[in-house]
Amino acid sequence: MSKQKIVRIAAGLVILVGILSWMFTAPYLSNTGLGRTPGIILGGTPTPALSDFSILNGTVQGLLIKKHVGFPPFVDYLSWVATPEGIITATRPDGGYWARRVRERGGDGWLRIGDATFEMTAIEKFGDERLAMMQMWATKAGRTLDQSVYEGAEPLRDWEVFFWVPR
Repeated sequence: MSKQKIVRIAAGLVILVGILSWMFTAPYLSNTGLGRTPGIILGGTPTPALSDFSILNGTVQGLLIKKHVGFPPFVDYLSWVATPEGIITATRPDGGYWARRVRERGGDGWLRIGDATFEMTAIEKFGDERLAMMQMWATKAGRTLDQSVYEGAEPLRDWEVFFWVPR
């Protein structure tokens, strides 16, 4: 076997290991300060829709993990608050990828909260309903609608709200 062929095989293996490593670890990079790096693997246990999602507010802490159907299969973290009918999420009005994807391709996906993974559909909310849901989200985050989550961000009253319901 020639040296050139060995180098190609080695380079291919390095690339393959790199891709597989990213697939299995990237969903967790968002919490390490490495930025908004999406992953691919959602994990969790497929769980039937709950009759009252609000029970999750008192039992599960931390961010949820979201994955949309289709390609690319990005997985990322969101802050959330549960209501009896579903899950409220919010995002900055900065033209972010996942909000555009919901608008352009539909909101079908999965939400992983703790170890439970639910099949859900995101519905964008507007007007008074959006503000009421944003108030619930802000309260859980320990903020008011006039505050931002961090320096330089828009006040929470301007954020986009998506309500996830079982599909």
